[in-house]
Amino acid sequence: MNSSKATPGPNLGSGANSGACSEVRPEACSEVCPSANPNACTNACSDAANGMSVCAKSIAPGLVSFVGAGPGDPELLTIKGRKAIEQASLVIYAGSLVPPDVVACAAPGVPVVDSAPLTLEQCHDLVRRTALTGGAVARVHTGDPSLYGALREQARLLDQDGIPWRVIPGVTAACAAAAAAGVTFTVPEVTQSLIITRMEGRTPVPEREALRLLAAHGTSLAVYLSAGASENLQAELLAHTPSDTPILCAYRVGWPDQRLVWTTAGTLAQCVEEHGLVRQTVFLVLPGQNAADTASLLYAARFSHGYRQASKE
Repeated sequence: MNSSKATPGPNLGSGANSGACSEVRPEACSEVCPSANPNACTNACSDAANGMSVCAKSIAPGLVSFVGAGPGDPELLTIKGRKAIEQASLVIYAGSLVPPDVVACAAPGVPVVDSAPLTLEQCHDLVRRTALTGGAVARVHTGDPSLYGALREQARLLDQDGIPWRVIPGVTAACAAAAAAGVTFTVPEVTQSLIITRMEGRTPVPEREALRLLAAHGTSLAVYLSAGASENLQAELLAHTPSDTPILCAYRVGWPDQRLVWTTAGTLAQCVEEHGLVRQTVFLVLPGQNAADTASLLYAARFSHGYRQASKE
């Protein structure tokens, strides 16, 4: 495993351009990057003025990949995500949520940086220094980057610097928990919807998305980032949810110490306290779990679709 600590001011450029780089003076900017994004060009010249090497023959910024690492199990990392890590000149991962084994496939000698102690600006500075010298960056997020992943603010900074980026999806904890427990979110004739949400904490939640209002729909719920507010979570659910509604408490899904604990809406807070379910717990509210047996029409003999005609019997 490579070093997981960032050191200030390194030149983290791609090794692909070795021997082809020279210092770029700000006054030479138009000669070197006439077709580059203006923001990227300006920033590259600014970096050159500060002593950072910029490749004069290949100035296209490297690609930044936001990689969904899944909930913890390295084997849940997608093939595309693994390739992005293997090919990166810099890997930054959320060490508080992503196991080191997930990023162990980084190439030898590549900096592997834990973002947990860093600010957004510090992370972006590392990314920018690498990308503007042509190096690829793997920014590894827990679960899927589109859920509670601070993706927008990172992408906004990349856009400002003219750095290309993409998102490689990952398995979110709710889906991994459902798979581990062998349950489904959608049950014919009971619920056909899943709401993903969280309780309000230091990060506010819009009033229209208050859990008590969402629970009124009677659908399956996946509640993230709320283990520290289990009493409020229970109270919000009970405003519209029957007390015997099954809830799966999934702790550190995909990690070696994973735990799956069943409880109900009426005993949720007690369960969280008794089992010490702090942080990294997702709650699956499953109104269809104990429903009478129902079946999807998709495979019913009487049901026609584009690939099969209904039976006449």
